[in-house]
Amino acid sequence: MKEAMLYEKIEGGKVHCFLCSHHCHIVDGKRGICGVRENRDGTLYTLVYDKVVSMNIDPIEKKPLFHFMPGSKSFSIASVGCNFRCQHCQNYGISQYPKEHKDIPGDAVSPEEIVDSAIKSGCRSISYTYTEPTIFFELAYETAKIARGKGIKNVFVSNGFTSPEATRLIAPFLDGNNIDLKGDDNFYKKVCGARLQPVLDTIKLMKELGVWVEITTLIIPNHNDSEEFLRWTAEFIKGVDTAMPWHVTQFYPTYKLTDQPRTPLKTLRKAKEIGLEVGLKYV
Repeated sequence: MKEAMLYEKIEGGKVHCFLCSHHCHIVDGKRGICGVRENRDGTLYTLVYDKVVSMNIDPIEKKPLFHFMPGSKSFSIASVGCNFRCQHCQNYGISQYPKEHKDIPGDAVSPEEIVDSAIKSGCRSISYTYTEPTIFFELAYETAKIARGKGIKNVFVSNGFTSPEATRLIAPFLDGNNIDLKGDDNFYKKVCGARLQPVLDTIKLMKELGVWVEITTLIIPNHNDSEEFLRWTAEFIKGVDTAMPWHVTQFYPTYKLTDQPRTPLKTLRKAKEIGLEVGLKYV
């Protein structure tokens, strides 16, 4: 148990969490949308500060990052929980776990131990990934500070729903961030339980604060594969930085979204053509 960062106490024993753009108001005894921040007697606690549910050594290209320390290995960690409820989540077994269970699984691993493991395994970075890193912010923040002091880079793989306050707090210790730009606002509301605008704001703010940003769009047939949306996405990225890589990736049926086929390769190739036509340098 560790008191959470980025919240304030309000009347009636409630708390206002502003870690992410949901801005949950949580009554005593309840948890936020992420399922891993709980109000206990008017104090907000993170339930995953020392609960690491996944640790792996990955190639940095798997994050995916194209222009960030290519060829290197990244020590990847995650806790359970997420502030989205994406119907097509590939890691739903851990991201949605707290929404279906009361316990919080994971191994007790300290920030110091994470950094030491990264160094011993020859990794040049630590990636906070698999689930949304914002929701285990306290662990990521403390680990990132230690890693920075020992010459290890820090990477988020994120849905971009991080609040401006949290973004400004982590940015001095964050080196790279691959952010999903999933769909239009209707897609976010219907498929993810979120909104588009905060994601766009985070992409811009991360870039302004000096974090290396790359964008991923998982293209789902009949959901976000229209030429109109793909062109809009490419235009938005161009407006931030024409050299910002855009990863267009293939959907496969999973979790609660099984009524659509895999993304045809021709759709991915069309997205690439659109991106290059708009003026992006790396698609």
